[in-house]
Amino acid sequence: MELTEADPILMPPPLRSGDKVRFVSPASPPPREWACHCAKVLESWGLEVDFGEHVFGKVAWLAGTDEERLADFNAALRDPSVRALFTAAGGKGSCRIADRLDFAAARSDPKFLVGISDITILQLSLWKHCRLVGVHGSLMPDGQDGETLRKAMMTSEGICLHSRADEPTSALTTEGTARGRLIGGSLLPMSAVAGWALPSLKGAILLIEAGKTGPGVMDSLLTMLRKAGHLTGLAGIAVGQFNDCFHPVNGFTVVDLLRGHLQHFKIPILGGLPVGHGHQPQSTLVGTMAFLDAGAGTLTISGTQE
Repeated sequence: MELTEADPILMPPPLRSGDKVRFVSPASPPPREWACHCAKVLESWGLEVDFGEHVFGKVAWLAGTDEERLADFNAALRDPSVRALFTAAGGKGSCRIADRLDFAAARSDPKFLVGISDITILQLSLWKHCRLVGVHGSLMPDGQDGETLRKAMMTSEGICLHSRADEPTSALTTEGTARGRLIGGSLLPMSAVAGWALPSLKGAILLIEAGKTGPGVMDSLLTMLRKAGHLTGLAGIAVGQFNDCFHPVNGFTVVDLLRGHLQHFKIPILGGLPVGHGHQPQSTLVGTMAFLDAGAGTLTISGTQE
């Protein structure tokens, strides 16, 4: 059952030193060396890290069978000692289990799900069924992007993202301001669950980013979302990094493609945000209130339950 604006927002409490976090792989498996590196960084923040049983499993492109990946995910949701779920890889496969998460456990003990790419599907499903705030973020908790990830999970300060002029999507920025819940993430996974796991976006600020998506596929995804009415009633649009998507086709770029679809809504658009799969991406909360100021080039995301 999809929840509504009348239902309460579930904001997980900030992580504290000594809290346990668990790596799970609900889609594809991560490289072992990379996952262990991420774990060491999190441990340097004072967190205790453990791994689900099938994190490094391999069944085709998946980290184990559907039942194995689902069991790891739900076990983390049910374990009161686990205070956040981390994913060290996206890949493919989240859509196969997104409708079978233990939503009752997520509602009774809210905890952050941290991830990007295919993990967008699970964050959207948890928002739709639980109104659970998540963290859409880079899986590289080092440097600048690591600081926003740490801030999102370990404080209640909120986050302010600034548009970067050197990001190609900055050319999409219009004018005006918008306020609404920040919902969305990676475009391809979000489109894959339209109609069954995609929540209502009315009144929301839509966050979109993508990596390695060709022009025909991207055009089809945006056309479907727009013509099926999924994007009707948006308050604003926040556009992140669209990197390695496609080279210009007869001078037609990814920015031209995005503009052709997004301009129909006649609402404030802020592009150039450092969110996604590109250079020095930053993390952001999804599900909390956000204020988009196209003129100032900022997206301010609340760190509280408002």
